[in-house]
Amino acid sequence: MNELNTSVLIIDDEEMVRDNIEDILVPREDSQEQDNISNAVNILFDAPATLLVPRTNNIPVFTVDKATNGMEGVRKVREAIKNGHPYAVIFLDMRMPGLSGLEAAIEIRKYDVKAEIIFITAYSDCTIEEIVEQAGQNVGYHCKPYAPEEIMQLATKAVTDYNKLRNLEKLIEAISSIGLNQNQLTSLLKNILYQLASSLETDTALIGKLHNDFIYEKILSIGAFEEKINLDELIARVKNIKIEKDEVIQLDELVLARMENYSVFAILKKNERLKTEKMYLLKLFIQNAAQAIRNAELNEKLIQKEKLSAVGQVIGMVMHDLRTPVKNIKLITSLIREDGERGDMINLIDKSADQASEIFDDFLDFIKESTIKKEPININKITDEAIEQAATRIGFEQVIITKNIPENLIVPGDESKLRRAIINLLNNAIDVLHDLKVKDGAVSISAQIEGNEVIIKIIDNGPGIPDELNKNLFDPFVTKHKTNGTGLGLAIVKQFVTIHGGLISVSNNNGAVFTINLPLN
Repeated sequence: MNELNTSVLIIDDEEMVRDNIEDILVPREDSQEQDNISNAVNILFDAPATLLVPRTNNIPVFTVDKATNGMEGVRKVREAIKNGHPYAVIFLDMRMPGLSGLEAAIEIRKYDVKAEIIFITAYSDCTIEEIVEQAGQNVGYHCKPYAPEEIMQLATKAVTDYNKLRNLEKLIEAISSIGLNQNQLTSLLKNILYQLASSLETDTALIGKLHNDFIYEKILSIGAFEEKINLDELIARVKNIKIEKDEVIQLDELVLARMENYSVFAILKKNERLKTEKMYLLKLFIQNAAQAIRNAELNEKLIQKEKLSAVGQVIGMVMHDLRTPVKNIKLITSLIREDGERGDMINLIDKSADQASEIFDDFLDFIKESTIKKEPININKITDEAIEQAATRIGFEQVIITKNIPENLIVPGDESKLRRAIINLLNNAIDVLHDLKVKDGAVSISAQIEGNEVIIKIIDNGPGIPDELNKNLFDPFVTKHKTNGTGLGLAIVKQFVTIHGGLISVSNNNGAVFTINLPLN
């Protein structure tokens, strides 16, 4: 908590009113002259005589500036902002020569949207709704005559609210530069989201990514958001609204803020409107939270890459020594068969040798991050080859594999890598169906041209992808529902698809559905 900003500006065309409020906030020693002035204010302006308000530890030590009209007040606000010492609270008269109080407030908001403005007036020229609409949410309205205790309470509350929001603002700004891992960052963001929700006076909020295809990825939430709002309906509404970067909009009781592909939804009290300060804080939170999340993601990728680099060095060191013994295993089993030996055990040894070779290849392919040279590739041909290779996999006999691909479907690419991508996806599907003993297991592979792309789909009738894996499914070492494997298969598939300029996605529809989009040029 930084030192409180207790700077107050009083804008009123009546000198005695200005001095009266100043004396309440910054009491001076009693004098006969002061008593006479206080009594005159009481008689002429129906304002109370200044009385010393008992000061406690909860009452800030105010500093006060004064302006005689709206234009001077606006000038003082501009100078304060320029000097880096903005006002926390502005007391503003409604009726003044030149700029009215409301006109002055509108001008002030061009330079300072954060100051708490309190109108002190004997006239109700505008409703509070009209004032809030034009001067912002962080305004107060108090009618004359007033009591000294009321002025002190208004100023104290306004200063407290102002500084609470400034500290939240600094905390929000700080998170974008903090280096945390994903779990630590999520915990920090949740705490800040609670504070932000408190300032919005709501107990329900959600932050997540809204991707370009309007698929929503939840990051964290507070309150029973999913119970109160149908996210599918909400996203459908958002699709029809043009939301610029850094913009915050309100849809009835919902507030939506978007920064690139990050967004926050908050549910407000019915018929409540957000303006200025709270909109600003919401935008600020999204902007810095998005940056913090990106930093954490980059940090995780850097750590992951360092680990993979270390693994690659180790693999490179032992590969030369291990490659020959692993290859010799199948040579030995072939010699055993020539001697007339047969049996499942020999077949199992062969499959284990193949698996060991695949593990080496998976590591090396992923770590190399090699580039490709595109040539015309027949998708139907490499799919047949992938199915033929999968035929040696345990559980293949119990799975029905169907194919629906045009005979001469050609795409530019690297034949070896695209074949490997299909093999990995097919092997994953077979493993899951076999390991979980799915009755009547089935895998379908289809491909077709849509626009300037070839769409390849590999679909199984297994249990689908667990929700907890969806976010990181294509990250290295992520695996579930498999009794063997390195956890690199899908990471390799994504890498191979990406270097072709394509995209891979996954969804659940009575099983896992993997979709690869490859460009035709």
